Amino acid sequence: MTATRPEPTGTLPPVAAPTSARRRGTMLILVASFWFGTSGVLAKPAMDAGLSPQQVAMVRITLAAVVLLVSVGLARPALLRIRRSDVRVLIGYGLVGVAGVQLLYFAAVSRIPIGIAMLLEFTSPVLVALWVRFVRRTILPARMWVGTVLALTGLAMVAQVWDGLRLDTVGVLAGVGAALCSAGYFLLGEHGTTTISPVGLVTWGMVVGSVAIAVIAPPWTLPVDRLVADADLGGLDVPVWVLLVACAVMSTAVAYLLSITALRHMPANVVSVLALSEPVVATSLAWLLLGQTLTAVQVAGAAVLLGGATLVQLAEARREASPVDAG
Repeated sequence: MTATRPEPTGTLPPVAAPTSARRRGTMLILVASFWFGTSGVLAKPAMDAGLSPQQVAMVRITLAAVVLLVSVGLARPALLRIRRSDVRVLIGYGLVGVAGVQLLYFAAVSRIPIGIAMLLEFTSPVLVALWVRFVRRTILPARMWVGTVLALTGLAMVAQVWDGLRLDTVGVLAGVGAALCSAGYFLLGEHGTTTISPVGLVTWGMVVGSVAIAVIAPPWTLPVDRLVADADLGGLDVPVWVLLVACAVMSTAVAYLLSITALRHMPANVVSVLALSEPVVATSLAWLLLGQTLTAVQVAGAAVLLGGATLVQLAEARREASPVDAG
């Protein structure tokens, strides 16, 4: 696939992607967010069956790396070729955007309420916007800031962060670290896709991430008896290994590919806000499959979140029509 935006030179290009590319990018990140959102309902039964969060993350990333390496290597090996100058980006993407996000988020979840951990991680759109504004010195429309704040407010309502406010310091720091890594994922992905194919970036990123996470959770420590045991998924008895394979293929490999490809069509600050639809998907699926009920506040929060994301899209469309020069 050919990049639709020029290579970055320290600032965003003065003219954004055309409307058709923006629509394509929107569809890609929304579908990616759906698949990312399935990871929780697939991983939680596996953890309930006896696997640790670190083991689930290790299996998820390692299986995704193997699937991508084998399938891409057989079908289109040329996509795996990288230039020496791209190695640092690949390593950074794998360590920060793959291993860092997964490990720190699971570490936060193990010590603080899931809703608060989710909110901390998904503050990354604000971090991305601040990077774009103050490091790249790109002036962003006021509507984009308002939409970002609205989306985060809706996320807080969906996560119901007022429940369980006795916070563990280490858990909070892990959540903040997950947010920083998530911001790095979007920014490194945006930069990497200008010279590396999305497939190659995700594949090698998964390989790097799997090697890094294996240091913390070595594969040989997996309890085999737990892998073949059944777990409860929406009233169905499903083998744990089936859940992990589904999580690795759809919630990881496919989701990462779609998300990274979206960064070829839209800037990172827009993609990161649209990705806030992931918690809505996760909460809805948890309600449907795991019996976790939705409150009226959560439903309203989902509407506020989506409204904020829509406002960001409208602000980006207006910026395309009347581009603002970098300050």
